[in-house]
Amino acid sequence: MSLPLPTAWAIARRDLNARFRGLRLLLVCIFLGTAALAAIGTLTAAIENELASSGQELLGGDLEVEVWQRDLRPDEVKALSAYGTISSGYRMQAMANTPEAAAPIELKAVDAKWPMFGKLTLTDGRSVGAPSGKDAWVAATALERLGIKVGERFKVGTVTLRAAGVIKDEPDRLSEGFQLGPTIIVAEGIPAEAGLIAPGALYQSKHRIAFSNPSRDPEAVQEALTKRFPNAGFDIRTRDRASPGAERFVRQMSDFLTLVGLAALVIAGIGIAGGVSSYLDQRRASIATLKVLGATSSDIVRIYAMQIGVAALAGSLAGLAAGVLVTPLLASALQGLLPVESGFIISPPALLLAASYGLLVAFAFAAAPLLRARTYPAMALMRSGIVPLARDRRALLATGLGIAAICALALLTTAQPMLSGGFLLGAGGALALLAGIGWGIQALARRLPRPRNPLLRSALANIYRPGAPTGALVTALGFGLASFVLLAAVQSAIDGNIARRVPKEAPDYFVLDVPVAKEPRFFELIQTEFPKAGIRTVPTLRGAVLAYGPKDKLTRVADLKEIPDGAWALRGERGLTYSDHLPQGNRIVEGAWWSPLHRGEPQVSVDADFARAVGLKVGDYLTIGILGVERTARVANLREIDWESMGFNFALVFSRNAISDAPHNLSATIDLPDSADPAARGRLLRALVKEMPSASVIEVGGILVEARKLLEQVSLATLAAAAVTVLAGLAVLMGAIAAARAARTYDTVMLRVLGASRRQILLLQLAEYGLLAGVLALVALGLGGGLAWVIITQLFEFDWLPDWGEVLGVLGLGTALVLGFALAGSLPLLAAKPARALREL
Repeated sequence: MSLPLPTAWAIARRDLNARFRGLRLLLVCIFLGTAALAAIGTLTAAIENELASSGQELLGGDLEVEVWQRDLRPDEVKALSAYGTISSGYRMQAMANTPEAAAPIELKAVDAKWPMFGKLTLTDGRSVGAPSGKDAWVAATALERLGIKVGERFKVGTVTLRAAGVIKDEPDRLSEGFQLGPTIIVAEGIPAEAGLIAPGALYQSKHRIAFSNPSRDPEAVQEALTKRFPNAGFDIRTRDRASPGAERFVRQMSDFLTLVGLAALVIAGIGIAGGVSSYLDQRRASIATLKVLGATSSDIVRIYAMQIGVAALAGSLAGLAAGVLVTPLLASALQGLLPVESGFIISPPALLLAASYGLLVAFAFAAAPLLRARTYPAMALMRSGIVPLARDRRALLATGLGIAAICALALLTTAQPMLSGGFLLGAGGALALLAGIGWGIQALARRLPRPRNPLLRSALANIYRPGAPTGALVTALGFGLASFVLLAAVQSAIDGNIARRVPKEAPDYFVLDVPVAKEPRFFELIQTEFPKAGIRTVPTLRGAVLAYGPKDKLTRVADLKEIPDGAWALRGERGLTYSDHLPQGNRIVEGAWWSPLHRGEPQVSVDADFARAVGLKVGDYLTIGILGVERTARVANLREIDWESMGFNFALVFSRNAISDAPHNLSATIDLPDSADPAARGRLLRALVKEMPSASVIEVGGILVEARKLLEQVSLATLAAAAVTVLAGLAVLMGAIAAARAARTYDTVMLRVLGASRRQILLLQLAEYGLLAGVLALVALGLGGGLAWVIITQLFEFDWLPDWGEVLGVLGLGTALVLGFALAGSLPLLAAKPARALREL
């Protein structure tokens, strides 16, 4: 007859140490994984909630209509006005200048109704709206570049402006996307007065709508406008998706970090199994006594499951608390990059999910040792210190069910089930690989000739002897060392891409809106200061793809229910150009280029990846809309494009006779000599502004600074993820050592009785762990390097440029670290008293 639950709890409570002695490893493993998942989930939920609740403020309205190179037509304005109040403006790249300095800027022109939601604050504490007259709100970095103070004047285009205040917080900054220069906000009429929105100029007109009926569905309005103006080239966003890029970044990073945290938790689960095995081994006398006194196997499971459950619950609660406490630190690091409030953030769904993962992992990996102990008679338990208990295959079912539940929870709570499924399969494959390697190491050690050195001979025998923890040690060392390799390879490869490729390929300046008629003068201005400068100009237009396919069966983009995967060029307006020759860095994979004197049917060259996404073939046709005029061209060839080169790359390149008659300007790149004088650079920028006030210059150095900031965020996320995995691997290592402590104690005591010194015993341990670590360092190099290759080349789409010296150095330090942990875990064995240990066996 089974014990009543209160009685079982009373026994479990009396036997459970208040400091969780014996169960601390389980508690630490659960704490580590739960804290990571809680912090990731809480921070992600906070950002997503902020994006959702502040959509109107981030967008500047309930809905935004954006169009390139033109303003709205009267019928379009009338259609938008039917839904509510419109606030219009412009966004473009421009040049600000004084007699002594010039600086590339992002010019934002707004009307008197801006901002309709939120508020613009200045550094002096004022909350203001749109500037009036010739006043301008200026970013602090723009003032620094121009060398002026608040109240002083500067020019943009042909207009002189006054710096009336310094921007502190811009309400719709996040929705504007990647910034190519410091912001200057001016009144709506300034760009036209400055000559910046002439025909062919590259600018965006933006029109935000505040609905007169707040309950109106923005998605329905978007569909209605798209249906009514299918060829207008509108790029429409709603308050529910005010910043798609930020939402996508948050979602992808959340999925990535959650999966890595989950993988670390599952890895730590192996440490949990070892810790529970060690704890139950320490309690074998108590279990045997309970069985002798009549306790059933179910009673044993109930009593010790209660103890393990209490420890797991304590670890989970501590992990949840730590996750909540660390979230403000993460939030403060992300302020300015993503919308997130400072202070403590509590997200019950995220905390519940993290706790569920922690408790499921505890159940899955503690079940096997617990069920193994329940099925053996008292005498077997008494002798288990010398004769290890055999494995109980039925316990594997409980572990399998627990792992299946973890996978199901991960797949049900992710926005990308395919990615999550692949990640989990990869983690499972890595575990299976390491398990196979562990079995192979034991088989190989069994067949190797015996070394003459007694320490090496004993170390080799310890690898394959009955009850040897080689499998768990291989998993621990393998994952730990692979994490070191992954971290070093990813970071050094990112650094390699920046250091080795970008400086060779990136120009010093991009120049937009160079008038076609002034191209010779543009070359003359640059070569006056830098005769050896590399200059490249290309015609630049904006247009939207309206239809594509065979001539007699064109597919209208407006009729598509959803855009095909990879068909990004169908979304809104895109950059277009024409050329007589194949662009630099491109390669034709099908078809042929037209002749420079082509005068026949208009031709177009299409990016091969885009063509595959939409099913375009050579001989098909493509219809585009430029400034409201439809133009159709025949697909002459498909090209492979090196998108990573920092030059001009266009998915669609037309023959000259297809689009050259449309109003347009030139864009240019300027590549200066390495020894270019900063003073000469300044003279060049001022000369360009003076001669071509409508042109704007983008400094590539500023772009690279922003790119490096993003890469630092990626590196930080990778570092955090790798650190959690390393800690999990170390937890597994300590669990494996703890699980074998009884057998190790017996071995150590017998060696000491036979005359072995403490130094010899430590050398024996070092030799055993060193042999395993030496083999697994090579495995980790392949496993971690392979995963890093996937991340760099497939996820980031960078070149594979790791610094192998740095990788090997980190691997060596990692090997020394895990060996240090292994020896530290073995030190308690030396404190065992031989007489007492032999009596307890």
